[in-house]
Amino acid sequence: MAQEPRVFKVLDFELNGPVKSCTVITNYGKEIFEFNEAGFLIKSTTQYNEEDKDITVYKYQNEELVEKRMESYKSNILDEATSMVNFYEIDTTKTKYIKELVVSFDKEFFEQQEYYYNSDGKLEKIIVSHEDAVDEVSIEYSQYKDELTERIYENGVIQSSERRSTKKLKNGAILKIRLRKEFVDGEPNEAVETTMDEDGLKQHEQFFKFDTAENEFVPAEKRTYEYDKEGILNEVRFTIGNAKSIKNYIFQFDDSPYKNWVKKIITPDNSYITREIEYFKIERDQTEDPN
Repeated sequence: MAQEPRVFKVLDFELNGPVKSCTVITNYGKEIFEFNEAGFLIKSTTQYNEEDKDITVYKYQNEELVEKRMESYKSNILDEATSMVNFYEIDTTKTKYIKELVVSFDKEFFEQQEYYYNSDGKLEKIIVSHEDAVDEVSIEYSQYKDELTERIYENGVIQSSERRSTKKLKNGAILKIRLRKEFVDGEPNEAVETTMDEDGLKQHEQFFKFDTAENEFVPAEKRTYEYDKEGILNEVRFTIGNAKSIKNYIFQFDDSPYKNWVKKIITPDNSYITREIEYFKIERDQTEDPN
């Protein structure tokens, strides 16, 4: 299903501060993310081995995405048939409008997407044009008291819905609740309800599967998140039926003032992820109090 063009920034990668690059070591190779000084992602590389890699390059104008190049290399040779370029034209003279053209490196047309926004700046329609068809994705918004619901349709058939609301606890804390439902051929399939605190940290996730016999969503799995006093994840508790399990998280942080983690260890799996982080050099008087 077509989606709105998205701009990624440093915070989307669990990173803080003036990060220039972040290399994530994986079991299939490594992922390299590079940022500009404004914090926007400008390049991502998936390196499978010395000869095979996928590269995505992002170009911006006035903080708007204007081009995205997805390059696929096999044996160090660019595969022009599978490598794509996305061009974006943005018009804000009235309500916002974006046209996205997708072509391969060998100049074959793939598709065109047109994004239409309403007067509130919310996406309300996407027209997707292929060689063989034209599809329309529409987004409907509705408000009931403090609940905002967003429904997405493709050619008139519902694909998903998301309801957002808040709940005030007795201690004054505010919880954010998001219920997302997914549909297949217009029929309900699965759902997840996510509860977050005011800082956006997940507290609970409840997953559901649709029971056609009962004609309702039934619980499938629950996850509960625990953090330390600094908001660092400590553990996740899983409940599936009568079975319960726990995963513990141990983080090692770099010695920068931004406190980014460079190693995440998950037990009892004993799996881990390591990161190498490079920062832009910032003048001393911009980062420290001279007094």
